[in-house]
Amino acid sequence: MLLTFDTCLNKTYVTLSDNEKIIDSRVIENKNEKYHSAFLISTIADILKKQNLMMQDIQAIGTNIGPGSFTGIRACVTVARVIAQQLNCPLVGVSSLEILSRLNKKSGNTAVMLDARKNQFYLAVYNENGAEITAPELITSENAINYRNCTIISDESVQKFLEQSGVKTELYTNFDEDLGCILNRIASQKLKSGEHHWAKLKPLYLQAPPISKPKCTN
Repeated sequence: MLLTFDTCLNKTYVTLSDNEKIIDSRVIENKNEKYHSAFLISTIADILKKQNLMMQDIQAIGTNIGPGSFTGIRACVTVARVIAQQLNCPLVGVSSLEILSRLNKKSGNTAVMLDARKNQFYLAVYNENGAEITAPELITSENAINYRNCTIISDESVQKFLEQSGVKTELYTNFDEDLGCILNRIASQKLKSGEHHWAKLKPLYLQAPPISKPKCTN
């Protein structure tokens, strides 16, 4: 059994598969004032309960390691490491950019760009077979126009910026595809090569997390 989950993007995705067959897949959005990642643990528990499984039945874990929401990245990586450590099972990390690259079904290279704020974008480029050409990195927004020869998958902020330069992008939230299932498939593929020890999993922070400084009081 492979359990995968993602709280880094616009929703929480939790997926369970057995020998690459999807058994259960859930998509959770923000509810009232609660951020969707708050439902990660309860969703995992509910999936296992409905499948009459125990946590010990899980043989491997896969998770999104970022980039994305700093809160979401921390939730994903922390929960994944704790479960994998307790079960002593393999743990696979997959970047948000690789997950989103699989949305493109056109031929040619795919550039995935997400807003990193402060006039910066997260970028990675993949060929049509899914192989990484450019590893995830931080670029200036001005450099983003250099990838107009690729199919660009982006979020809304990046799309608005690039449209001003006449560069078209595909908005990832417009795709009618379960990102949790994509993550599960990638994690399953990665499990077939090399060792994936939980202690080696690190969050993909391409820039320092924001720090809130307390206000001074007189």
